[in-house]
Amino acid sequence: MNDNEFLALVATRSGMSSEQAAAVTQATLTTLAERIDGGEARDLADQLPAGLRAYAFGGSVTAERFGLEVFVDRVSGRADLDLDRARDGVTAVFGVLRDALGPIGYEQVVGQLPAEYGDVADQTAPFVRRQA
Repeated sequence: MNDNEFLALVATRSGMSSEQAAAVTQATLTTLAERIDGGEARDLADQLPAGLRAYAFGGSVTAERFGLEVFVDRVSGRADLDLDRARDGVTAVFGVLRDALGPIGYEQVVGQLPAEYGDVADQTAPFVRRQA
């Protein structure tokens, strides 16, 4: 999957414009990189399309511990979206990540998140590759 395909899927799944989908994708990847361990953030970045990799590099080795509300708030501020649109965008990005990373890569990322993230990141259902 390339950058354009990734962003087009986010736009389709969230109902956002291309520009909004790009902003929410970048904001979600940046925030996710803050929330997961640095090594896992680098592994995530390595699996992303080239144009999105820079957003997934974590700033530190140790993950910041914050809940879903803070996650969505950070994405909202970074993407300049209201909280409801930001949550929709985060959900779309996690859905596309699930498809792009495959079951093992996706599990390694979401396995570091607390259960409350299940509202935006499908953490329990068996892996089924979804269509747009």
